[in-house]
Amino acid sequence: MLLDALSLALRSIHRNMLRSFLTVLGIVIGVSAVITMVTLGNGATQAVQNQIASLGSNLLMVRTGQRLGFGGGGGGAPAFKEADAAAIAAEIGGIRAVAPEARTSVTVVANGRNWTTSVVGSSNAWFDTNNWRLAAGRRFEEAELQAGAPVCVIGETVRREVFESRNALGERLRVRQFSCEVVGLLAAKGQAAMGNDQDDVVMMPLHTFQRRVTGNLRVATLLVSMNDGADSASLKASLGQLLRERRKLAAADEDDFNVLDTKQLAETISGTAKVMTTLLGAVAAVSLLVGGIGIMNIMLVSVTERTREIGLRLAIGALESEVLSQFLIEAVVLAALGGLIGIVLATAASVVLARVMDVPYLFSPSINLLSFLFAAAIGVLFGYFPARRAAQMDPIEALRHE
Repeated sequence: MLLDALSLALRSIHRNMLRSFLTVLGIVIGVSAVITMVTLGNGATQAVQNQIASLGSNLLMVRTGQRLGFGGGGGGAPAFKEADAAAIAAEIGGIRAVAPEARTSVTVVANGRNWTTSVVGSSNAWFDTNNWRLAAGRRFEEAELQAGAPVCVIGETVRREVFESRNALGERLRVRQFSCEVVGLLAAKGQAAMGNDQDDVVMMPLHTFQRRVTGNLRVATLLVSMNDGADSASLKASLGQLLRERRKLAAADEDDFNVLDTKQLAETISGTAKVMTTLLGAVAAVSLLVGGIGIMNIMLVSVTERTREIGLRLAIGALESEVLSQFLIEAVVLAALGGLIGIVLATAASVVLARVMDVPYLFSPSINLLSFLFAAAIGVLFGYFPARRAAQMDPIEALRHE
């Protein structure tokens, strides 16, 4: 019986191809919109997580000032010292690496070209805390770090803009009034979570930076990388207590530094992105309801057009359940067909838009299956009333219908 009802439904759809296509268009748009929105939202969330992870593993960023975040300024608070990083590494457990970081913007010159970039002074621990790998060359030797030797490691953007296609290793790069030898090339990382280019950097020993670039001993940031599995809350409390002691803050004084946990930042941003993705998916799902109303409308028209056919079937012995299943299956087939077309269009659109937005394409079987089942459910929900109306017709009145 179900096969016969399905055959009748398919023949009816085939007889009115244009009307059937326009009927399922709402379902197609709804399904494709939901899947595309959720897929791109998941890709954007993953991109943000990857960008934050590129900042460093289990990284705590300690900055001067009371305002928390990437844009927080020092607010007149005293700078850190190189000895603060050494004290943290020596006195607090669960630490993988600690790096003092001083940074400024400088125009560098080499190969007849100049480029304004971010120059960083730090130690070799900086590579570990920031998850930097070397594409070529080496890190700094201990003697170079202690003596403040004129050596540097450059990012991919600086290499491309200044040295172009030349091999930069061993070349001299002029930074303000001195030139340093390029001893290493950083592997490319790309854009950071805040939109800045992580590869646009020149890194040199902290002593070199302090003596030859800024002329002072100020250290604006301490980068603290925790061991895997370390209790970040306990470690942050110990870190705060140690820094308060070293900065001679009284019990009543507020902290004149702030600690940013990149893991918590990633969780917060990811949570917000997921909420937005869910909201966009829910908004897009409204169009599915509109498509369902379209199916109900067309099915009511179909019932009216086929009143004599329905009356004839009922008169020769067709059961109400058979008439009901015929029209209900027709509505479900329309909705399911729209769901399948929507999935295909959404997949194509998601792949293209993911490339345009430069986010990873993450295929989600669950959201595709859920959207298809929801579309089929829409067919059942909005097709039931017209089908029931057809099944409850009086055969005599139906046969009199003109």
